[in-house]
Amino acid sequence: MSGWQTLFYKEVLRFWKVGFQTVAAPVVTALLYLLIFGHVLQDRVQMFEGVLYTSFLLPGLIMMSVLQNAFANSSSSLIQSKVMGNLVFVLLTPLSHWAWFVAYVGSSIVRGLAVGLCVWLVTVWFVGVYIAYPLWILVFAVLGAGLLGALGVIAGLWADKFDQMAAFQNFLILPATFLSGVFYSIHSLPPFWQFVSHLNPFFYMIDGFRYGFLGQGDVSPWLSLAVLGVAWVLVGGLALHLLKSGYKLRH
Repeated sequence: MSGWQTLFYKEVLRFWKVGFQTVAAPVVTALLYLLIFGHVLQDRVQMFEGVLYTSFLLPGLIMMSVLQNAFANSSSSLIQSKVMGNLVFVLLTPLSHWAWFVAYVGSSIVRGLAVGLCVWLVTVWFVGVYIAYPLWILVFAVLGAGLLGALGVIAGLWADKFDQMAAFQNFLILPATFLSGVFYSIHSLPPFWQFVSHLNPFFYMIDGFRYGFLGQGDVSPWLSLAVLGVAWVLVGGLALHLLKSGYKLRH
């Protein structure tokens, strides 16, 4: 295998070796969200006409799991390697910044999609199956996982300690994810919070992904795709720049 393929294989094997923690645990979490919120709100809330609340909720939970695990994959790998000191073995190889980027982001996409697929396979037994546009589902899942994988690279390079990484995830990733319309339609919010939601790129990832399942969304899927594309270029470009410059890698 070439250099980037070897690193990619190593990163995939890293999370797959502890699949009970990296894949099974997020599935259980998503299932608990579905059972609790579905049981409480199923007969009380209807976001889209003719769509059950659990059917509305499921795509959001799947995409939330995809995004969070894609970010966790690249960020945890880099911070663990930096803290434990074994990142030097990767630095000694003649790999380009592109090879690093493809390997870390690619493995994040694999983990995100694996978790998302497992969440769907487990929860689909409790919810009616709606798949209106499979291509939209695939596009938003891959691009969203890639974007969060690149963001994880940035966070992993920036953080020097585990508590810094925890702060990045708890104060940026989690709030942006939970306030992106996973559990509600933004049309149910007051005008000010609707405006704030439109500034959150995570909202467009969730809404575009949900459109692929239900054929309905809060905004046009083309608008969501455009916002996601711009965010992908900006975040991916920054991650590539930091890798090329050796930011916090070479002292």
